[in-house]
Amino acid sequence: MRIKIILLAFLFSAYVIVDSFAQEVPLVYFVENTGADCPEPPLPSFDSLPSIDPLPDPFEWSDGSGYVTDIDDWRCRRAEIGAEVQHYEQGTKPPPPDSLAATFTDTLLTVTIFENEDTLILSLPISLPEGDSSFPAVIGVGFFPTGSLPEDLFTSRGIATIHFMESQITNAWSNVRGDGPFFELYPDKTRGKFIAWAWGVSRIIDALEKCPDSKINLSRLAITGCSYAGKIALVSGAFDERIALTISIESGGGGYTAWRVTETLSGSRERLRSAQGQSWYYQYLSLFNNAVEKLPFDHHELMAMVAPRALFVTGNPSYEWLADESGHVASKAAHEVWKFLGVPDRFGFSIVSGHDHCLLPESQRPEVEAFLDKFLLGDSTANTDISTSPYNPDVDRWIEWWGTGNPPVFTGTPEKEINRIDLVQNYPNPFIQTTTIEYSVEQSSHVELKIYNSLGQLIRTLVDDFKTDGKYLVKWDGKDNSGKDVPGGSYFYRIRIGEFTSVNKMICIN
Repeated sequence: MRIKIILLAFLFSAYVIVDSFAQEVPLVYFVENTGADCPEPPLPSFDSLPSIDPLPDPFEWSDGSGYVTDIDDWRCRRAEIGAEVQHYEQGTKPPPPDSLAATFTDTLLTVTIFENEDTLILSLPISLPEGDSSFPAVIGVGFFPTGSLPEDLFTSRGIATIHFMESQITNAWSNVRGDGPFFELYPDKTRGKFIAWAWGVSRIIDALEKCPDSKINLSRLAITGCSYAGKIALVSGAFDERIALTISIESGGGGYTAWRVTETLSGSRERLRSAQGQSWYYQYLSLFNNAVEKLPFDHHELMAMVAPRALFVTGNPSYEWLADESGHVASKAAHEVWKFLGVPDRFGFSIVSGHDHCLLPESQRPEVEAFLDKFLLGDSTANTDISTSPYNPDVDRWIEWWGTGNPPVFTGTPEKEINRIDLVQNYPNPFIQTTTIEYSVEQSSHVELKIYNSLGQLIRTLVDDFKTDGKYLVKWDGKDNSGKDVPGGSYFYRIRIGEFTSVNKMICIN
């Protein structure tokens, strides 16, 4: 069934995890952290941490009480991993600032962040394709607008580019801890720089939400970078669930490799104790310099924080320092999470030698193209079942929990098809009392249109009926199902047409 839906929304987002949607496997979310309400895990002191020789089990709760069994469990397990990564390796990612202002021109997004009477300004060059529709976009970290990837991969596909120059947050190449504009806003200089850069990426997305005239489709947003910027891309994708696709190129130690595995390799490697740019990490990560087995997590779990969204990672064995044998093992371990969630095609890894660092070889180009085509352009036929590697390590030695029967197999229904959707703003938005939602049906189908509050509670059913093909306008009068006016705030409307579902955000100022 071919269905085209035009939904008019303040925030271009695809899905939300709430109980009523529990069997869906979202491609992207409309909030930075869906697990913000989950309980904090135990975070023992270094001296109280046990040694874990194999890779830690990503499915086991931090307190040892059992295993995750479904996607909502994974939501909170992911939050546990995130809390551990911050507490022991990165430092705390600050919440959204007191205030944020954004302006957009055809070529520049300017973000002004206010916190504790201090100000930080980000300027991000943007390149938009020709046309009036909304465009998928990539945030390129580092020296170039598309990270290290060839720009034509994006421009030829009608994908907008957003250039994040991370030095506007803090200097990557200064080994001075706590230098730069971010640390003027947040003076805790024990934080590492990666979490500061990830915070900056989240503020860029906040700004894009405030600029619907930017033509950026925020339900199809990617981030990429190589080497140190590949680490930035990975950490940013892990800690902001509004990013649909993360492409981390040759990230090495602190990126897609596992500290434990790297520690066992011979040669010159980016080990935890010799991690390049120690100021990139939390000050007290050095406690683990000679005790990596005491980390309660490892980087297969950092990668798994991206799940069930899409992640593609690459390596380059021509550079021993990158420790890509370790990346192979960590990738095989991380992939188990996507398999568990029923979406194994959303994770891939490719380790290819014989080329310069951060220069995409021709053999990897079709692999990157497949991830772009499937997860930014909605081509469900693109083959992202990719596990290219010259290595054949003893993965079983590291994944003792592999094949033990834990966790139980998740039986949720995977997303059947990723649809390319034209999304514009509902009118008016923000609204007082009344707003209009427009949708069109190309083939007769059953249609549900429902309103939810920010807690995922059903507020109002606007449509629950069979509709013939055509365009429809539905007005919502700002009342709940009992006829009472709803309070001002954020609301989300979900439309189902046949098997297709989409969720979007609007603002009521009653």
